[in-house]
Amino acid sequence: MHDIWNPWHGCTRVSEGCDNCYMFYNDERRGIDPSQVVRTGSFDYPLQRTRDGSLRVRPGELIRVCMTSDFLVEQADPWRAEAWDVIRARPDVRFFILTKRPERLAACLPPDWGDGWENVMLNVTCENQRRADERIPLLLAAPAKHRGIMCAPFIGPVSPRASSPGCLGPGGIEQVICGGENYAGARPCDFDWVRSLRAECVEADVTFAFIETGTAFVKDGRTYRLRGKRLQSRQAWKSGMGYQGRPIAWHLTDSLGLDIPERDLYRPRYLEQCSECGSRLICNGCAGCATCWMR
Repeated sequence: MHDIWNPWHGCTRVSEGCDNCYMFYNDERRGIDPSQVVRTGSFDYPLQRTRDGSLRVRPGELIRVCMTSDFLVEQADPWRAEAWDVIRARPDVRFFILTKRPERLAACLPPDWGDGWENVMLNVTCENQRRADERIPLLLAAPAKHRGIMCAPFIGPVSPRASSPGCLGPGGIEQVICGGENYAGARPCDFDWVRSLRAECVEADVTFAFIETGTAFVKDGRTYRLRGKRLQSRQAWKSGMGYQGRPIAWHLTDSLGLDIPERDLYRPRYLEQCSECGSRLICNGCAGCATCWMR
């Protein structure tokens, strides 16, 4: 997918949210050991150019980092400084970094990080309240310009406010994403958890994206089985839970530190069916993505 950068692949399980990991599921089906962390051939993807010499990743795009690993996994320590070099070289691109290992943030941030980079959002996975209580305070303790949480797989109720009062909003959590679980052994996602989490985000004017129901979705005490991510995403959109909160103030510059005019920044392009996708609020645009499940 055009909005994903996997500088390395493979991971190790660290919490219950990893039990039915899609990466483990897919690798094991192909006969690959998912616990072996390897550097990928797309390590320099954000710096790559097309045949006409233009950058493959355009100014203003959003890139999700390490979607088949964890940016802070220990086995990738030898390569992380180089990955930071790649991010440093693209201050015109927004980078979404997600981790289940926020206890390693202090040791893994680059030496010139300061109080954060304007184009990087640090995110932690909060699959239930136990992990929210552990990870949100660590995320808030790390210097960052932008922070978010991702409740996926959403396998238990989560209250950011209970974990860290006042954490939602400016200077804290700017975006919340949630979605149910897929693949073998998918655990139920309860609509009451979604509604409760959304209510906290709306109160704080924080963007909330309910991206998919998951395979097992509970509503009003009844469990529904929803096969296929396209159906799950559409049902999440139909729920009306998505909420566009306070805009995130990204400050993107060119390599010289000069502001980039709005007209020169990438504008997401969408397919007709994208209007009914639960990920629309946080999507980088599907028109350039040949593997989007909404096609």
